[in-house]
Amino acid sequence: MDKLILQEKLEALRNCIHRIELRRTATIDELRDDADRQDIIALNLTRAVQLCVDMATYVIADSNEPAPQTMGQAFDSLARVGVVTDSLAARMKAAVGFRNIAVHNYQAIDWAIVFAITHRGLDDFRDFARAIGGLV
Repeated sequence: MDKLILQEKLEALRNCIHRIELRRTATIDELRDDADRQDIIALNLTRAVQLCVDMATYVIADSNEPAPQTMGQAFDSLARVGVVTDSLAARMKAAVGFRNIAVHNYQAIDWAIVFAITHRGLDDFRDFARAIGGLV
């Protein structure tokens, strides 16, 4: 496994988290009323999820685990090999659900959920980064 690849993806993930922190709003109404913030936050959340999926599949490819058939399964596989906890895997699978809505049906985004993610859900990405960082 090329640890430099993981390090670069971890740095990109940290950048996404930082951009979200810079643009998150103090209230849900502020977010609902600011299309530019919505775009910046949704894009960086989508990127963050994709980076985590990429890292998960990269690590799994270097294990004896079969290739995951879905993005969510990549996190289950990481839990089976002991890289992340089952709880974190479940939370990351939920993040994939958000990513799918953001990519495929942007109009259906619930900005109250996005607001909650920006204030309470970023730790899931940080926890994932720490788990992957332990491999490099």
